[in-house]
Amino acid sequence: MGLWERLHNPDFKPLEFEGFRKQAGANAFTMSPKKWIEATAAIGIVSKAGRYGGTYAHSDIAMSFATWISPEFQLYIMKDYRRLKTDENSRLSLNWNLNREISKLNYRIHTDAIKENLLPPELTPAQISFTYANEADMLNVALFGKTAKQLKDEHPSVKGNMRDVATLNQLLVLANLESYNAILINQGKSQKERMELLRQLTVQQLQILETVSLNNLPRLGTISQKD
Repeated sequence: MGLWERLHNPDFKPLEFEGFRKQAGANAFTMSPKKWIEATAAIGIVSKAGRYGGTYAHSDIAMSFATWISPEFQLYIMKDYRRLKTDENSRLSLNWNLNREISKLNYRIHTDAIKENLLPPELTPAQISFTYANEADMLNVALFGKTAKQLKDEHPSVKGNMRDVATLNQLLVLANLESYNAILINQGKSQKERMELLRQLTVQQLQILETVSLNNLPRLGTISQKD
């Protein structure tokens, strides 16, 4: 409880806590929720008197008490935690593969726009390949800040395309960049103009996606432990 308060409560009184901790081994030592709250300014537990009163704790503290009281409950918690991690990893893998496939589909839209607008008939096969690679690298620079060769030189142990090790957010933004660049190409925008617009979109979307996280979602509720 003292450690939880130190991590979450800026008004917690550590000196009073240390005094309690030194006395805790004595047979005459007693502690009540009210005494703990008033002495240390704790916020992790709340004690209410009256007909519907009781002692309620933050879920972290309540679960700690519950696992200490019941080894069986502790085993259930451990089992459920492993199950949730397995489910989470499965969902992340599915989301990554889905975003990778979306990126591949949008890549076709991107290359079709290049073919129809940036490849005059007189180009040689080498020039055509260079044009495709140049446009792909423009997306790499907009998203990763580096070309494919620079990324590969920095990570020589990575096999396959560098996009295969991109994050979920990066893959989602990449799919959007491919579609957006195809639109800009069809509009006749120069590569310099497109690069500036693509970079603006990248920064904007990555910032938005970073705020959309399960860690930032409100909790559904807390577990309470009543006296």
